[in-house]
Amino acid sequence: MLAVDVGRRRIGLAGCDPLGLTVTPLPALARGTYAHDLETLRALSLSRRVEALVVGLPLDSRQQPTPQAAHCRRYGERLARHLKLPLAWVDEHGSSWEAGERHRLHGDRSGALDSAAAALLLEQWLREGDEPVTLATPHTDSRPTLRHSEKV
Repeated sequence: MLAVDVGRRRIGLAGCDPLGLTVTPLPALARGTYAHDLETLRALSLSRRVEALVVGLPLDSRQQPTPQAAHCRRYGERLARHLKLPLAWVDEHGSSWEAGERHRLHGDRSGALDSAAAALLLEQWLREGDEPVTLATPHTDSRPTLRHSEKV
């Protein structure tokens, strides 16, 4: 699995071992053009033998999509289609704050906070059971479909 925390400037990344026992933050990717991001993430996916993506959606406290959630949804779907990988969503409401608290990274601009947040997303997804990962196919519903009642 590869967790992706999509930001406007950086993409936080985290991976896990094949059994899903150990989650590791990976170096964040400084955003460039989509083509550049795609090639970097394709190489990472191949080298890590990624089988699916987990993308965070920043929902608000009422579980409603934020403007950034719409961006993350489009980016995640596009990425999954290009990488030909299944896709799962996790509500990332509060993940950056929690990662900052847990790792004392508030105010970090190096990307460590972004990847720590991605690691929390992946841990959350792994905790939530064995529901199947949905394929990233275009659909008309504008609301994100989440795996469970998401808690951070």
